[in-house]
Amino acid sequence: MLDPKYLRTELSLVAAQLARRGFSLDVVQMEAFESTRKRLQIDTQQLQNSRNALSKQIGQLKGAGSLDDIEALKTQVLVLNKDLAHKENELKILQDKIHDYYATIPNIPDVSVPEGKSEEDNQEIRRWGTPKKLDFDPKDHVDLGAPGRRIDLEAGALLSGSRFVVLREKMARLHRALTQFMLDTHSDAGYEELYVPYITHSDCFFGTAQFPKLREDMFGISDSDLWLIPTAEVPVTNLCRNSILDAQELPKKWVCHTPSFRREAGSYGKDMRGMMRVHQFDKVELVQVVRPLDAPAALEAITHDAERILQQLDLPYRVLALCAGDMGFAATKTIDLEVWMPGQQRYREVSSCSHFGDFHARRMQARWRNPETNKVEYVHTLNGSGLAVGRTLIAVVENYQDAEGNIHIPPVLLPYMGGIKVIENSSP
Repeated sequence: MLDPKYLRTELSLVAAQLARRGFSLDVVQMEAFESTRKRLQIDTQQLQNSRNALSKQIGQLKGAGSLDDIEALKTQVLVLNKDLAHKENELKILQDKIHDYYATIPNIPDVSVPEGKSEEDNQEIRRWGTPKKLDFDPKDHVDLGAPGRRIDLEAGALLSGSRFVVLREKMARLHRALTQFMLDTHSDAGYEELYVPYITHSDCFFGTAQFPKLREDMFGISDSDLWLIPTAEVPVTNLCRNSILDAQELPKKWVCHTPSFRREAGSYGKDMRGMMRVHQFDKVELVQVVRPLDAPAALEAITHDAERILQQLDLPYRVLALCAGDMGFAATKTIDLEVWMPGQQRYREVSSCSHFGDFHARRMQARWRNPETNKVEYVHTLNGSGLAVGRTLIAVVENYQDAEGNIHIPPVLLPYMGGIKVIENSSP
């Protein structure tokens, strides 16, 4: 959530900043909110002052023994109390409306974010690795996973409907190996590993800005205020909710593996083939909570930590700075990693690393005490996939295939595969 004071005092500037990402701030509505809020606050204060003056007058009359006029003054106080309660209720209703409206306003893009309206305007920063020149037509992961039903989309549909998958035998082992490798690598890099609930309250979803914006994309549990998480970002970041951290506690660096659940409500017809866009998938998530001045360096660090996984797997990738119009609702800056997928002959997203400024922190009331000023300030939050396990699996399968359709295991994963070096075309 944006700073309410900044919204009120720099309304035109905020509107211009948000226009960069294609969001039209309703300036007229904002001005109407502010005008009414000021009027109600003035009315409330005046009623409070009048009531206090009458109460003081009653006290003075009691002290002087003049009791004749007290009952009339008490009646006036009762009337003022009734009027004051009415005004306070009006003010609370308005403040709730303002809060709800503020919750629909996205974050302001950082000045370094490229201009643009869609993914076509994202800017490539660098590339790592070179896609292999194959002397055969590469298959995609669906065809490579078909023998032995090792990537079994039909079984997933039988159990749960479309956009679910069952992995079998060596493919399931490869999926687990990738997860363990990612967790070990990030833990060795100084991240604290967490295990968290996969179901959280709506307050947590509001804290990381999935609610109200993305509510239709989430799976809720009926007759409760509980929701399946779309990423470990939700429970992990909310560990700082309603807290004041000491400076020596920062930075918080956490790594967490969870399944992720998403309806993909706005993506029907997109990436329907295979595992690219499913309702349940696994991610290893990196989260950092830092002092504001440390946030730019933290974004670089998270990005490089995610890149390290791709480098050790020897998977070619590129790094993109997302333009203002393609960023997520809560981000002030986002860097994407796209891995080369031979079966699709294109780079596909495997990680988004984002800085949110104090946008999450204001919604969660996550703060720290600045020792230089001894004042309580909002922390900055960041996260990134390190990596999306399913899409990394796709990249490994497609990049390590041979002409016979066998899948060779990347050397860095061999310690996790129990002696398996190749997933043969004919084996499950």
